[in-house]
Amino acid sequence: MKKLKLLEIWLVRFPFSDLTSTKLRPALVLAVHREELIILGIFSKVPYGELPENWVLISDTHPEFSQTGLKKASLIRTDKIATVNESVFDRQLGILPSDNISVVQTALKKSLNIT
Repeated sequence: MKKLKLLEIWLVRFPFSDLTSTKLRPALVLAVHREELIILGIFSKVPYGELPENWVLISDTHPEFSQTGLKKASLIRTDKIATVNESVFDRQLGILPSDNISVVQTALKKSLNIT
């Protein structure tokens, strides 16, 4: 059994929304409930221009970027939420920088229409 903690970034077999397959990608741990976890997908393809308000940019120029374990600037998409078993976790990459926590929380509320 792995020691999974809140706000850690892990390499995970992340499910596609139609549940037909998975892709190995980074994910942020949002909640831990025994052997099941709620995660957010992290994507390295960052589009130009303004981002949707429920996406959070993790910039590679951030002073704590090296703590994330990500290879390049990435997006935490709070609209890509999954509940998964701990068996889909491959390895820990890092942890979310502390000043991004409230930004992710705000974006998640927007994704879930919570005011």
